[in-house]
Amino acid sequence: MDYHVTDQERDAYRRDGAVPLRGVVDRNWLEILEAGVERDISEPGPFFHGYVPDNGVGKFHGNIRLWENDSELGRFCASGPLVSLAAQFFESSKVNLFYDQLFVKEQGTENRTRWHNDLPYWPIRGSQIMSFWVALDDVTLDSGGLEFLRASHLWDIWYQPETFGKTSGHGEYERNPDYVDMPDIEAARNEYEVLTWDLEPGDVYAFHAMTVHGAGGNLRSDVRRRGYTVRYCGDDAVYDTRKGTQGHLQSDRHSDGDSLDSDLYPVVWQAR
Repeated sequence: MDYHVTDQERDAYRRDGAVPLRGVVDRNWLEILEAGVERDISEPGPFFHGYVPDNGVGKFHGNIRLWENDSELGRFCASGPLVSLAAQFFESSKVNLFYDQLFVKEQGTENRTRWHNDLPYWPIRGSQIMSFWVALDDVTLDSGGLEFLRASHLWDIWYQPETFGKTSGHGEYERNPDYVDMPDIEAARNEYEVLTWDLEPGDVYAFHAMTVHGAGGNLRSDVRRRGYTVRYCGDDAVYDTRKGTQGHLQSDRHSDGDSLDSDLYPVVWQAR
């Protein structure tokens, strides 16, 4: 049975830019995701990116667009429980799959995920663009739980994309003169309202593409932090390349302003 988004959850998302959803992904789907994660770690897909730990301890494994090369992950993205979530939040006539992404911080990986908002990195534009971050492990602040700046999706501030540390898999991002540099959030945390929630396996962070967010390292020695995220778009999302967008997400079949509907960004739900 699909997860029913309550009015309170929808209102919290619209107000705050992020909301936790409990028990969205059942054990059967979790096992499929866990197996997909291990397949990608053992034989990484073409868009693998790894971050070098600052202290030489631990490991960060990341990848994007896994669904295109892994049929089981593709099935989850196209027909799993997140599709219904997107349809309920967007209240649109259709839902497009944008892409999926894997974030694994193994035990003792101290690297932070820097504060950022997502949309400046992406070659799309619109208001109906969301991420659904599925926890595959118990997630707490000290294992790398996500933190969100409350209502930052309403600021309409596009922050300059930057790399997330010493990486393999992609280079520097082109500077966009229309963007601003991210301030030092950590040095002024008391000036912001920071939201965070612990998650259990199957719980989800749902958040807007403009919500500023980040995460600490996995300081735990007893638990991994495996997060699997799927990004979806609604009616008003269109293709839009700008300086600073990630090349691995761009399409050679779309022009700016085009509808996303295609094999690359497939329609996975339509209103009846």
